Amino acid sequence: MTDKEEFISIFNEKIKREGAEKLLDFLENKSDFFTAPASTRYHNAFEGGLLRHSLNVYRCLTDYLERPRVKEVYKLSTNEESAAIVALLHDICKVNIYTISYRNSKNEKTGQWEKVPFYTIDDKLPYGHGEKSVYMISGFIRLTREEAMAIRWHMGFSGIEDKNSIGKALEMFPLAFALSTADMEASYFLEGSEN
Repeated sequence: MTDKEEFISIFNEKIKREGAEKLLDFLENKSDFFTAPASTRYHNAFEGGLLRHSLNVYRCLTDYLERPRVKEVYKLSTNEESAAIVALLHDICKVNIYTISYRNSKNEKTGQWEKVPFYTIDDKLPYGHGEKSVYMISGFIRLTREEAMAIRWHMGFSGIEDKNSIGKALEMFPLAFALSTADMEASYFLEGSEN
């Protein structure tokens, strides 16, 4: 099964909210979600990297939510639909923002200079990161408050926002902490070796 087939299968199986079909249509037909990189040079900076990252975060989040201690301490009542929504869609803010440019790079084998492609960002809707994802998703489906907070604060303390606000959000909304943990695990541990 390809990454795209896996994503669509999980999406269709888990997400049943009104507007989900239109959201999936947007991802497939009006965005570059399935081909975009996840970043310009950090994690998954390759074609299809955003899709792979979303699946990695989904796997990490569902594994995290199954830990007995997590269930006991946080008493997370997160259902499968919420987990799928926040994990698969947390970085929807990255669709349609990457462009390919070229730069000169010396070929180590030949010693010749060559034009090589690289990704740059051309964001036509500069609305932040997590908040932009919440905004975009909300145009199709209604999010619960905990889902919206999880997506908004999924960068955790690696974001640029006020640390007190981040800490308060992660404390108040356990799904936000769980998604942030899953996002970091996917970005730094799983995907660090994929590049």
